[in-house]
Amino acid sequence: MDQPGLPAVPVPVPVPVRRLAPAAGRVYGRRWLVLLLFSLLGFAQGLLWNTWGPIQNSARLAFGFSGWDIALLVFWGPIGFAPCFFFMWLMDKKGLRVTVLLTSSLMVLGAGLRCVPVSDLEIRKKLIHGGQLLNGLAGPTVMNAAPFLSTTWFSPDERATATAIASLLNYLGAAGAFLVGPLVVPSPNGTSHHLLVSQSNTEHIKDRIEAVLYAEFGMVSLIFSAALAYFPSRPPFPPSVAAASQRLSYRRSFCRLLSNFRFLMIALAYAIPLGVFSGWSGVLDLILTPVHVSQVDAGWIGFWSIVGGCVVGIAMARFADFIRGMLKFILLLLLSGATLASTWFTLTCLTSVTHLPLTTATLYTSCILLGIFLNSSVPIFFELFVETVYPVPEGITCGVVTFLSNVFMGVLLFFLTFYHTGKKS
Repeated sequence: MDQPGLPAVPVPVPVPVRRLAPAAGRVYGRRWLVLLLFSLLGFAQGLLWNTWGPIQNSARLAFGFSGWDIALLVFWGPIGFAPCFFFMWLMDKKGLRVTVLLTSSLMVLGAGLRCVPVSDLEIRKKLIHGGQLLNGLAGPTVMNAAPFLSTTWFSPDERATATAIASLLNYLGAAGAFLVGPLVVPSPNGTSHHLLVSQSNTEHIKDRIEAVLYAEFGMVSLIFSAALAYFPSRPPFPPSVAAASQRLSYRRSFCRLLSNFRFLMIALAYAIPLGVFSGWSGVLDLILTPVHVSQVDAGWIGFWSIVGGCVVGIAMARFADFIRGMLKFILLLLLSGATLASTWFTLTCLTSVTHLPLTTATLYTSCILLGIFLNSSVPIFFELFVETVYPVPEGITCGVVTFLSNVFMGVLLFFLTFYHTGKKS
């Protein structure tokens, strides 16, 4: 009650506080341009890496390469993953733009080294090996950054599809080498049934190989120029809550990964079959030549196995975008199919034991099915990795598993290198 003679004290009226709802993610149309540039970079890296395997017979004649050289040219890919953890740190600390520009500059330098017109074949071979090594150093970025890019730029219902496109275009580039090389570069006599092969000579084959090298250098330079002109690290606003959330530090991320038994088991399930198959595909012509498969046929087998895997992989990823929680089931189906296809291929090659016919149809079918089942599992694996160890940064997670994959690829190529060297001696 107010006392007489004193002014009334106004009672403050409580004002309701308006709570802001968490802002929904915002996506930008430019995300497709960023995805296109990164995918083209991955395509070019895969194309350069697989330049020599599909034309190994022609390269031996034109440049004096041995079986050791051909295997080593492919081997530079997994060797290039030695500084993988540096690129993961760079992507985590400096963002995509710095990492992509460094990667593309290495590719331009590597592609340029392969084109240096030196008459001395020994020096030329060393320059080609150096160029392949520099291109291999670009591998950690183009193979690891796809989930990081999709989380940074795309909404959750587009993330698996973006991851599939960004990761599988690198495989599609390797498939392009199976198509471009044997069609542009003629085979030496006795390795192809083409009627015009008998008219080819060493200089003509060398000129055609150099034309391929110059074309690849021009393509890589164009992609580097486009990325230099426009490739932002991230959008102004994140597309989702996950993209804006705080991630673990570099050191804590490794501790979390190495202590997560489920992640380690999934990583081995990815690294062993995909690493072995990638190395096997890179020297497919070298492997199939003893069973009288021509350079062109080996190229078509490798091409369709990878292209089929890319198409099915993108379709599977789009399916996974709409139906969450089925990643494990999809992987079990794909790996079961790969097991059956590889068993079929092995049994048909052991004709002296199994007495199964080794025909062109069975060779094509078994190899293509194997490639479809394995390559299409890559984006599904990446999404499962990210979900399993969140909030570990995507680049670190995928960097660890691709590093393991390249270790197994290197083991296979190391074995094949000494196997063929021993046969020659």
